[in-house]
Amino acid sequence: MADTPAKPMLSKGCLIAAGVAGVLLVILLIIGGAFAGTYNSLVKLDQGVKSSWAQVENVYQRRMDLIPNLVEVVKGYAKHESATLTAVIEARSKATSFKIDESVLNNPASFKKFQAMQGELSSALSRLMVVTEQYPNLKANENFMNLQAQLEGSENRIAVERKRFNEVVQAYNTKRQTFPTILLAGMFGFQEKAYFQAEEGAKKAPKVDFSK
Repeated sequence: MADTPAKPMLSKGCLIAAGVAGVLLVILLIIGGAFAGTYNSLVKLDQGVKSSWAQVENVYQRRMDLIPNLVEVVKGYAKHESATLTAVIEARSKATSFKIDESVLNNPASFKKFQAMQGELSSALSRLMVVTEQYPNLKANENFMNLQAQLEGSENRIAVERKRFNEVVQAYNTKRQTFPTILLAGMFGFQEKAYFQAEEGAKKAPKVDFSK
């Protein structure tokens, strides 16, 4: 009966090399999984910022849409307030001409300009509301009262959406600045986002008092 051939034995060096390769593979998988998780987290937070910004755009647009009708109603009762009405019209025109898309989020200068324009519009509207107090018949006009109520609602929504926007931007920026997230952020173009600032007219809603 022939002897069964012996199976070749792996050398000790080969076993060690295989073990090291296995450990390295596990480490690479762990690191890859961690980086993938970090990247996905950044993407999710970035999308949250964009979604919140879309809401900010919506509420500002809602206010923009109210202004032409408001100006026309006031004009019918306060023809002598042409300077105030013109200021509102011009401020709206400037704000409307400024393109407010997602690119503004990554451009501090553009974001600041956007805030300044909205601040000018808020100030012009505030002056207009003060002027209307001098015209009792205007204040009693049903269309004007309805527009006032809508304007007040828009200003409240703007304040709420700005606050929410700052909150999601803070979460994004905080995550982005942590290690090792900041390395991935630089590699994949996740830039720091700008906040709304509590200064100038951009965060001051026009004071509309319905009790008078």
